[in-house]
Amino acid sequence: MDPAEVEFLAEQELVTIIPNFSLDRIYLIGGDLGPFNPGLPVEVPLWLAINLKQRQKCRLIAPEWMDVEKLEQIRDQERKEDTFTPMPSPYYMELTKLLLNYAVDNIPKADEIRTLVKDTWDTRIAKLRLSADSFVRQQEAHARLDNLTLMEINTTGAFLTQALDHMYKLRTNLQPGESAQSQDF
Repeated sequence: MDPAEVEFLAEQELVTIIPNFSLDRIYLIGGDLGPFNPGLPVEVPLWLAINLKQRQKCRLIAPEWMDVEKLEQIRDQERKEDTFTPMPSPYYMELTKLLLNYAVDNIPKADEIRTLVKDTWDTRIAKLRLSADSFVRQQEAHARLDNLTLMEINTTGAFLTQALDHMYKLRTNLQPGESAQSQDF
């Protein structure tokens, strides 16, 4: 799965908008949306919220977790813990990117939020790299990926699987008398 596919999945997340138009329910394959009444909040998938925002048909409301104080707590907790802490959304990075790209005027303290999410991302990726390095050095057979998001796994997944494949090939070539056995997954 590439980053664009992960972003596509993130666009299915529900966000709150305040429409400036009236419309009855919209019946879609993924479910019914609406009704839309001016000034009344309604939850819609992110893809629709962005589309409506681009057409100046709504105002987006930032997710509850997209607050400077909450993000500072999340960042500090992530830095303090050795393991990965749960994120407020499985698509926190993608949601932040999309919302700040398309609705920056609706997000208070957008620059601070962008910095805090990037700091959290950098901390988590550094932890992931250290974990992967330890995993490879100790020649482990499996690893737990608790509290990692799909984009974080995607970031290092291809590299890690290739590295493990090369290590496996090297190990099997160093042991010529033994038959190569498949790995358990």
